[in-house]
Amino acid sequence: MTTTIVPVACTHSAFDQVAALFDDYRVHYGRPSSPEVTRSWLHEQLRQHRICAAAAVQADHVCGFITLTIMPASLMLGTVWSIRDLYVAPRYRRSGIANALLQHTIHDARAAGALRVSLQTEADNIPALTLYTDVGFRPVTGLQILNLSLGSTPQDPGDTT
Repeated sequence: MTTTIVPVACTHSAFDQVAALFDDYRVHYGRPSSPEVTRSWLHEQLRQHRICAAAAVQADHVCGFITLTIMPASLMLGTVWSIRDLYVAPRYRRSGIANALLQHTIHDARAAGALRVSLQTEADNIPALTLYTDVGFRPVTGLQILNLSLGSTPQDPGDTT
């Protein structure tokens, strides 16, 4: 079956399916299901251009998505793209959809003149790490990721990320 990668904005016909799949993604990582809050959050992030999203679609059904941010690279006077989320519904995994979403993003980043595409994932997420290194992503040495927790949000109590 043909997979098409389409950019998704708040007004796109696939937005509701992406939002529902985004809620499944959150549940996959241990968060409670909250379809309306998830939909509202995603809508606001896209509306405010805080993130961009693309969906993998087969026969009008969204089977995966990717989100990213575009950030200034101040010293180089350019931009870098940061993949924030990548998720494929379980029944569509291992069919090339995640790779197609990555390739689409890399292609768009190159076309836009981005200096690099970055991402992060958990150290024990072997399937994701295998995919990312197969595509050409490499670990970054010499950097530390630091966080300052600002507390819980009303939508997601106990979140420390």
